[in-house]
Amino acid sequence: MVLATALIREFSNISHQGRGRHFAGFEHAASPRKRLLEPRMALRLNVAAGDLVQVDLSDPQDHVAIMAFTDEGGRCEAAFGLPAPVPLLRSDFDSEEVTGWLVRQGVAREIRFTATSVTGVREPLVLRAPQACTLWLVAPAERTALVSARATGALVVMHQRAPDASALPDPLGDVREEFTVSRATARAFEVRRGEFVQIIDVEGQQCSDFQAFRASGLDRGQELMIDSTATRSMVRRAFPGPGLFDKFFDPQMVPMMRVVQDTCGRHDTFGLACTARGYEERGFPGHVNCSDNISGALDSFGVASRRAWPAINFFWNTWIDEHQHLLTEESHSRPGDYVALEALDDLVCVSTACPDDIDPINGWNPTDVHVRIYRPETRITRAVAYRSKEDAPMQISQHSAFHARLAPLTDQFAPARDLWTPVSFPSSGTLGEYWACREAATLQDMSGLRKYDIIGPDAERLLQKAMTRDIARLAVWRASYALMCDESGEVIDDGTLFRLAPDLFRWCCGNEESGRWLGKLAEREGLQVRIHDMQGSLPNLALQGPRSRDILRKLVFTQPHVPTLDQVKWFGVTVGRLNDREGVPFLLTRTGYTGELGYEIFCAKENALQVWDSVMAAGAEFGLKPMGSAALETIRIEAGLAAAGAEFAPGVDAFEAGLGFAVSLKKADFVGREALIRNAEAPRRVLRGILLEVDDVPRHGAPVFCGERQVGLVTSATRSPMLERAIAMVRLSVENAAPETKLEIGQLDGRMKRLSGTLCDVPFVDPTRERARV
Repeated sequence: MVLATALIREFSNISHQGRGRHFAGFEHAASPRKRLLEPRMALRLNVAAGDLVQVDLSDPQDHVAIMAFTDEGGRCEAAFGLPAPVPLLRSDFDSEEVTGWLVRQGVAREIRFTATSVTGVREPLVLRAPQACTLWLVAPAERTALVSARATGALVVMHQRAPDASALPDPLGDVREEFTVSRATARAFEVRRGEFVQIIDVEGQQCSDFQAFRASGLDRGQELMIDSTATRSMVRRAFPGPGLFDKFFDPQMVPMMRVVQDTCGRHDTFGLACTARGYEERGFPGHVNCSDNISGALDSFGVASRRAWPAINFFWNTWIDEHQHLLTEESHSRPGDYVALEALDDLVCVSTACPDDIDPINGWNPTDVHVRIYRPETRITRAVAYRSKEDAPMQISQHSAFHARLAPLTDQFAPARDLWTPVSFPSSGTLGEYWACREAATLQDMSGLRKYDIIGPDAERLLQKAMTRDIARLAVWRASYALMCDESGEVIDDGTLFRLAPDLFRWCCGNEESGRWLGKLAEREGLQVRIHDMQGSLPNLALQGPRSRDILRKLVFTQPHVPTLDQVKWFGVTVGRLNDREGVPFLLTRTGYTGELGYEIFCAKENALQVWDSVMAAGAEFGLKPMGSAALETIRIEAGLAAAGAEFAPGVDAFEAGLGFAVSLKKADFVGREALIRNAEAPRRVLRGILLEVDDVPRHGAPVFCGERQVGLVTSATRSPMLERAIAMVRLSVENAAPETKLEIGQLDGRMKRLSGTLCDVPFVDPTRERARV
């Protein structure tokens, strides 16, 4: 077994030093790429000779199975020093992806699911690739109950390219052609309808100007190219991105290209490609520039030369400030970031590697850009990059476990953390979904929420330290809404804590900072506890509305040792099965984010579609409808429920966020208690509601005025269908926060237009929360 300490040391010594192009004594190497291997799933890695692959097997129950294939389809585990493969049951993992890959490689007749099995080593498994090959890593997992002594979760896999290996990301599919655009140059190329173009920032922070022409137009002597103004007008954004508004348009507003994947998310469509005149006026006559490079590259296609080219400036970080100035700074792109576009017509394209070395747009150091062209049969799903924090490894957004049922119902998806989530369903519309939740029931995919299991003899002690609620009073099969605060009393995250056993808790929350904070506290306090990140292994649905219990009565079966459906009161928990004792298991909680009677269902990924189908079938007679995030936003504001980045944000403590009800100051000790006690004795700001006299919905952050003085700002606002007027939650100075106070919200720079309203308490609807308690 290759577990040599020297290899582990070597891997750990390859660390990021500043920008992506400087690492541990050698140039032009990408940082190790972090991947997550979830239970019953397989992960494919294309490795080159000298690459290092590390799998974290620190828990004695962690298990990984390894299959290695040469380019010819032969097995090569022995070349890694691994033992001979042993049979691996297809039922241990989802084998469809592996099977499909083998078929495409032409070795389907030799499919044998055998693999080297590694478990119980209590340390990282590190492999050095002796040759270029394909590694398949599998995390076998049995179909176990949701509540157990240990919940199996994702393994962390790190892939470090060899020092002399290319820093390019793995191809997205079948490459027809690829080439490098060297720094300070440009290259023109042809793309056929249905093909995909991938523009890759090889070393990070490198701008690439791009333009495309219809080939049929050039044949007629017409230069029909991407028009930035038409594009911005059509997509109603500064630039298109994967999702509903994903196309670049020509001047006739006819789409030319579709953005399929974008891992950077910061580009420019306002500025020209850099010009000779621009450099001359800054004191650099004769400086190489993108406009001249573009003209030279397009000359052979009969395109007329221009002194200044309009372009799509990929990876150029620009924005417009409050004074309408166009500003720029260093790019957000990392090594290997890319944009992938689908050609909607036969095109002639041109890409540059911008030569600008006199300001920060290329990180002061122009580098190369790489272009790949993929054949039309390549399957590239729409995706953006997700990073749990700014310097975290990139994850490509994925479809949730319920996507096969959601996709036929809507095209309106938006990223929610690392998953695509429906915004609205056209058959009902946002307003129809809203009223279904208020009067009948709705079903919503909430799988983007983060889930952590906190397990061990010191689990309660850790949570008492981390949470604002008294966790010692939380009974088994009960839940509590709680906060995590830092030492200053600012809210790190909020969520719902479920107690599933005396030493087993599940924290369902908004972001990964919860997991990092819990780990930091556990280490600081020396506690015997394990914080287990469930990753995507526990998708969940929110069944909300007054008929939700009626729907569940048709399909929930519970065993005698857990609460029955009718025994699950507000913030109660149980384990149910579909229809009978042999049915699909799921965790059922009486919780939600709507203020209505509601439940949440947590299940295994392989059972997700069956759960969705069963709930939708049971709910048909009660008017059950799927609901998206747009309707939920209106409902949660009416219910006075806080959101990250709105009611709680940096510089705002728990009381100022309107979350004082979730703070138990009588607890002996928790992080942030002293600051919150101090702030509670002398509050400066409070959260209030305001009922506006109009339907105009103010923006987040809009100023709130008392006369000519600003006394607060808007945290969230919507038009309430139930109240038939605009409403907002506002954070105000305490001196101006008395109920029934008349205030104004400023628009048009805060002064030229005012929206009058009257202060009230929140929630706006059902202030005693009787609906949820029914």
